[in-house]
Amino acid sequence: MADNQDELEKYGQPKELQDKEKSHIQLLTIIGEVEGHECLAANSKTTKYEHVLPMLAAVEENEKIHGLLVMINTVGGDVESGLAIAEMIASISKPSVSLVLGGSHSIGVPLAVSTDYSFIVPTGTMMIHPVRMTGLIIGVAQTFDYFQKIQDRISGFIVDHSRIHKERLLRLMLETGELTKDVGSVLVGAQAVQEGIIDEVGGISEAYRKLRELMGEETETSDA
Repeated sequence: MADNQDELEKYGQPKELQDKEKSHIQLLTIIGEVEGHECLAANSKTTKYEHVLPMLAAVEENEKIHGLLVMINTVGGDVESGLAIAEMIASISKPSVSLVLGGSHSIGVPLAVSTDYSFIVPTGTMMIHPVRMTGLIIGVAQTFDYFQKIQDRISGFIVDHSRIHKERLLRLMLETGELTKDVGSVLVGAQAVQEGIIDEVGGISEAYRKLRELMGEETETSDA
């Protein structure tokens, strides 16, 4: 029982669900804050990349798993860890679908677009803003260059894995009229689809239906 609870806490899915022959879909939940190299407070909801990365590697290796469903409700978090997870998801050879639930903010945007197809519920939100740093920052030119490189990595990944143009993405990031005392944009449901970031508005049934469709197409191609 304890082992099952550990699996649920790490990956969002009990191990026995994958042991059933009829289940060929791996479920990954990205919730709370994406944790970086430092552990967050024990009372914080977090997604730990050191748990997610080996699980994704196992998905690629496991012949019994034919597809990946990623459910997202995150406030963002560590940039390096979030990008690492997004790159892993994007590099998996098996079909993948993402579903944005409550929100997919900040580094959650690359995570949402990392799959082959993406959904967002009608009330789901996506917050797009420039990179933020906490702690001591040295006010020299090299620091700003480093910020720009991080921003370019995030923007480049989003553009490469969605339909939004880079110029439009940057305008959304630098919007000053929406967020009080801040910079950025908040997209709700259909707005994320209209901007070309998310593919479709839908819920869990639509996400499963699309994933099974992609899995079927892959099987037919392999048989051919």
